[in-house]
Amino acid sequence: MKKIFAVPTIGEKLCAHFGHCEKFALIETKDHKVIHVEYITPPVHQPGTYPRFLAAKGVSAIIAGGMGVKAQDIFAQHRIEVFMGVGSEDPETLVAQYFNDQLETGENLCDH
Repeated sequence: MKKIFAVPTIGEKLCAHFGHCEKFALIETKDHKVIHVEYITPPVHQPGTYPRFLAAKGVSAIIAGGMGVKAQDIFAQHRIEVFMGVGSEDPETLVAQYFNDQLETGENLCDH
């Protein structure tokens, strides 16, 4: 089964806040294995822009430190899973943790 993860990053590590990232790591997987990694620059940040941008890229799951309620709602409308409260790590490690049931989530690190 194919699955595409998006991880907001700064310096190729998870960015604590979804809306403040430099790039998104798009990690395409098949049968629990990474088959392609690409870092893409998002459009200018406006409320709702990033979720729509990632949905158009075929993303099925987001791994983030935190994000606002509006972004969460848009992802839910697109049936995209959201994992929040995740600590800073490189994106491929986070995806491996997800597949090994070791991804530690917690409180939303965003306050709006």
